Amino acid sequence: MNKHNHLRIILASASPRRKELLTQIGLSFEIITADVEEHAQSSSPWEIVEELSATKAGAVLDMLISEAGKKTIAKESTECPGEDLLIIGADTIVACDGKILGKPADERDACAMLELLQGRVHQVYTGVTLYKYSACDGVTECRQFHEKTDVIFSAMSKEEIEAYVATGDPLDKAGSYGIQGLCARYISGIQGDYNNVVGLPVGRLYQEMKGYLQV
Repeated sequence: MNKHNHLRIILASASPRRKELLTQIGLSFEIITADVEEHAQSSSPWEIVEELSATKAGAVLDMLISEAGKKTIAKESTECPGEDLLIIGADTIVACDGKILGKPADERDACAMLELLQGRVHQVYTGVTLYKYSACDGVTECRQFHEKTDVIFSAMSKEEIEAYVATGDPLDKAGSYGIQGLCARYISGIQGDYNNVVGLPVGRLYQEMKGYLQV
């Protein structure tokens, strides 16, 4: 393996919040996603997010390795087939009293989720998978972890829930809310990593990545 081969860092997520968090910690990366079915075989929240994060990252890795191989064959080259890759996959879910809440199907579903969460403590889990692929020897290393944050929700009236859902903000978010937006007015406290609730525990992520980075 060429230890000085360029490391291409890829976020396997189209989430603008994850993009913003990675940018915030000063990483140079690109975004590549692959169409995958997000159906987990696991049952516990932390296993589900780790499994789904691996599915997302693995699909992007397979796609890029395939593309690199085709280019190498076309060139009839004996050089390393492409660059070293570091793929970051992530998945976030909300859990309340054992019930797992993903992204709402529609506004009605979003209202039902918020009614369940209001006035209670729930958990946010984010699973992260890192795939480090060495182009020269074809070896893939994997690191996985998850973070859990407890979130304390203030009580919301029916009118407040409906008004918030009408903004459209909850419709693309696990648990039907975004802590960094308008819904912050209803969050009375958290225990754990705030960025984990936004969608990516970047502090833990960076520590896991350090061994791969030339820092």
